[in-house]
Amino acid sequence: MIESLTLDQLRVLLTIADTGSFSAAGRKLYRAQSSISQAVAALEQVQGVLLFDRSGHRPVLTEIGRVLVDQARRVLASAQQFEAVAASTRAGVEPELTLAIDPPIPSSPLIESIRALNAMFPDLPVTFSTEGFGGSLRRLRSKTADLGICVLLPLVPDDMVAFPLMQVQLQAVVARDHPLATLGRPAERDDLAPYVQLVLSDPVDPGSPNYGLAGERLWRFVDLGRRLDFLLAGFGWCRMPHYLIAQPMADGLLVPIDIAGDQTPAEGLTIYAAHLRERPPGRAGRWLLTDLKARLNRGL
Repeated sequence: MIESLTLDQLRVLLTIADTGSFSAAGRKLYRAQSSISQAVAALEQVQGVLLFDRSGHRPVLTEIGRVLVDQARRVLASAQQFEAVAASTRAGVEPELTLAIDPPIPSSPLIESIRALNAMFPDLPVTFSTEGFGGSLRRLRSKTADLGICVLLPLVPDDMVAFPLMQVQLQAVVARDHPLATLGRPAERDDLAPYVQLVLSDPVDPGSPNYGLAGERLWRFVDLGRRLDFLLAGFGWCRMPHYLIAQPMADGLLVPIDIAGDQTPAEGLTIYAAHLRERPPGRAGRWLLTDLKARLNRGL
């Protein structure tokens, strides 16, 4: 029965399986062979199964013994993880770190920092949530994310603490066969009106503020990659991060367009690392913030 099962019994079982004998297991665990035999006998009695065939010179795992050895490995590994997470929490590390990431954020600046975070805090569970535009802010406010890597427009909200990380350049583009591709001058609002603008929005709150709207026909997307697919297929125009469209533009698949009176910042969108003012990050979150800023300052 489960209440009679102990981690020590499972540890003895695994050690016998790994060393090949009761006596070798006793030496490895610094215990008398009789103690090892008693632990196995107690485990067999309580569970009502025969774990080892003892008819030969050495004990041999039975069929059910082999199955339960695999189960014991999983149980002990989970117990070790349990202890590691508890120890980390005592040391000020959050039990889990949840990151909410807005769609315009490039992956490459995050990858090396996350790799380093994993090396520094190997027992820390990390959860990623890629949100629709503005979704990271919603996740932070609902306290379902610890840190947001996000765009904050038009200003950093008062309830947030935010650290600028990088700039993402934007360019308005259309597919090469789109009518706007041959306009030959900055597009006015009347020029844009007949055509679809492909915009990013928050699927949970489609009425949330949108920025950079210049068209009258809007198709809303959550995923940046999906929007790029529709852009390349000629369904409309939009502003895209330059790092995503540099190659399609070089290949002639996308054509840049100018928009009259465009108020998109010339320096691009500012990407922030943000957290709710009342919920400062733990030790791992602070470490990640410091590492991200250092890497981006070095230009990765």
